[in-house]
Amino acid sequence: MNLSGGEGPGAGQSESAGWCDVVPTHVRNSRVLGVEADPLRGTETILLVEDEAFVREVAREVLKAAGYRVLTAQSAAEASCVYDRCSGGIDLLLSDIVLPGEDGRSLANRLSSQNPDLQVLMVTGYAMQPGQSRPGRKDEEYLPKPFSSAILLRKVRQVLDGRKRD
Repeated sequence: MNLSGGEGPGAGQSESAGWCDVVPTHVRNSRVLGVEADPLRGTETILLVEDEAFVREVAREVLKAAGYRVLTAQSAAEASCVYDRCSGGIDLLLSDIVLPGEDGRSLANRLSSQNPDLQVLMVTGYAMQPGQSRPGRKDEEYLPKPFSSAILLRKVRQVLDGRKRD
């Protein structure tokens, strides 16, 4: 991740954390130039569930910069409350699989039973061996950690667009 200061002493210097870029260049450029044709941009509502604060905040900022409305939660219980407050107006559940309390898969199954149109993208830090099947729904999409902002945006767009094709 590259974070750059904007004004004052040390402006333009960057700190490297190695996780991912905060905002990809194509998203920054599209915002500055007013170009809305970026195929990775969107206006859908995403419920982001991640117990690691750093990962949650970086992902939220990347998604918001790309035009998405992002609601966040750090646990399945909190996500359920957010979902209920939105009366199901969530287009995508983007959830870590491993969460404190109820896991992300159980949350996804419960919310999907309430709203069959809800798209689900599960995030996992556990490596899968080639040919190894993942437990869960057959239509479940995965995003392995660590991921770059470009991969996050591409996968989110892919999952959301898959809904529109059906």
